[in-house]
Amino acid sequence: MLGADEFISSPPRKTVRFGGTLTEILLKYEKGDTTDFELLKHQLSDPDIKDAQIINWLHEFRASVAYLTKELGQLVNILLKLPWLRRSREVVEEYLGFLGNLVSAQTVHLRPCLRMIVAQFVPPRITIREDDVDISDSDDDDENISANFDTCHRALQTVARYVPSTPQFLMPILVEFFPFINKSERTLECYVHNLLRVTVYLPTLRLQILELIIEKLLKLDVSTPQQDIEDAEETANNCASEEKSSEEGLFDMEEDEDRKGNKVVSPNIERMAHPLAERLDILMTILFSYIRDVCHVDGKLDINNTKDLYRDLVSVFDKLILPTHASCHVQYFMFYICSFKLGLAEAFLDHLWKKLQDPNNPSVIRQTAGSYIGSFLARAKFIPIVTVKACLDLLVNWLHKYIDNQDKGANAYCDVALHGPFYSTCQAVFYTLIFRHKQLLDGNLRKGLSYLQSLNFERIVMCQLNPLKICIPSVVNLFAAITRKYQLVFCYTIIERNNRQFIPVVRSGTGGDLVQTCTNPLDSFFPFDPYILKRSKKTIDPMYQFWEELSAEDLEDLKKPIKKGTSEDEDDDFLKGETPQNDGVVGIAPNSYESNTRSPVSSLGSPADCYVPYPL
Repeated sequence: MLGADEFISSPPRKTVRFGGTLTEILLKYEKGDTTDFELLKHQLSDPDIKDAQIINWLHEFRASVAYLTKELGQLVNILLKLPWLRRSREVVEEYLGFLGNLVSAQTVHLRPCLRMIVAQFVPPRITIREDDVDISDSDDDDENISANFDTCHRALQTVARYVPSTPQFLMPILVEFFPFINKSERTLECYVHNLLRVTVYLPTLRLQILELIIEKLLKLDVSTPQQDIEDAEETANNCASEEKSSEEGLFDMEEDEDRKGNKVVSPNIERMAHPLAERLDILMTILFSYIRDVCHVDGKLDINNTKDLYRDLVSVFDKLILPTHASCHVQYFMFYICSFKLGLAEAFLDHLWKKLQDPNNPSVIRQTAGSYIGSFLARAKFIPIVTVKACLDLLVNWLHKYIDNQDKGANAYCDVALHGPFYSTCQAVFYTLIFRHKQLLDGNLRKGLSYLQSLNFERIVMCQLNPLKICIPSVVNLFAAITRKYQLVFCYTIIERNNRQFIPVVRSGTGGDLVQTCTNPLDSFFPFDPYILKRSKKTIDPMYQFWEELSAEDLEDLKKPIKKGTSEDEDDDFLKGETPQNDGVVGIAPNSYESNTRSPVSSLGSPADCYVPYPL
């Protein structure tokens, strides 16, 4: 077999063809004689065209690109449709050479060339017909698909080398060709993977490509409420159990049971039952892998690469994630990259803190920033307690200054519209304390208590703005229990007074009037609630702080009657009560809300009211 250089310089193979040389055909066409030109198009469009014929034609076209002006766009389009990618190495090399010659001599054909290449970023579709009816339309499981993608990227690099302005023409095409979310998992997986590969050799496009991918992931995420995912998993597990039980009843032999049982259960171990969740899981796994590979060189963290990628991801976070209400999974790309180095986590917290305290930002953005700070401090294992204390100091000092400015003014009353960022910050502080109070007190109880007392929670809780009335009841309940245990502040008098002041809201609907009590006036959520996508959660779980059940003694103050209508289907580890295997420990935790309040599509839903009565 000839080497690459030898091949380029070697003469083309002799083949049978009609119509004369290419130059003669094109000259005749210019003079109005189209007979040979039509014959040429017919030969190039022949589905049975041989490798030798393609090589022969391409060799002539490379020498005649000066003739391929805009007027011959139809002929160029036929050339771009040649089945070159799955041909011999000789055809591939000749075609790459042709592309380079074409775009360097006739930039008018740049867009069609780029479109042809990008169209190859997904597996080809195989359609099986039977009696003139399509009975199958699925992705091609071509064993050479990885090699084909490699060749596509070589082609794109070739074009970019000859035309420096390629990136600005390429990006709109990448957006246009992005598959719809209802396409197969394999199609989406290949396209996203190839987009991320483009960022390696066209780094100027990285920010735009990351924005494109994360925007699509976000659409998948908000189209798949967490409750829907969990319901689908439960249904799938029930069906699998029923099928397995049925088979065990039919087959008494142990080998039959094993064979059939494995057939039912094994495919579902890694696969999500919800089809959109399955797509999202695959794509999040790819994104996490990309972040890891960019930030690590030879297994070691490359701080410069990491900082550059962090800046791009923060930019995407600000533009897409922060304004989106209650997304469940996509925001974890920030959680993941911050785990690589404490400095990144602190930079992210500082970034959120600036968003929160800046009065020029919209109130909803400031409130969401507060939710991210609280959830991040509570859930990220890699954040040390010294950083948690530093953040609590910032947040609590800001709260006290806010109270100084508001408590005696005309607006010194409980109103979410006026004081939304204040309440969001209060909730972030309460939530962080619930998760981190043991670490804050660990080692030196007296010193830890002295620190918590210095935060002066009593002034925050007792102020005229009444944050306990606005924050989520489940968070307020545990905050009250913990602060009472350590005699930091006694919240139950205020909680009881707030409960008496709740006024039911009557909402009319098709089913009649419905009496509701709004217990989430902030419409807040915890962005780093437990991650439930099966494959990609393996990346997050080792660095994630799950809710630790409190002892029975700690729960005595919480085990009080709950108003009728309290949801029993709340799913967050922190939010639902669970009884673990150990009989000496009972778990209870505040809930992030029912699924309807998680959905970014609607922010109207809120959980049923729950309260903690004044302890006897």
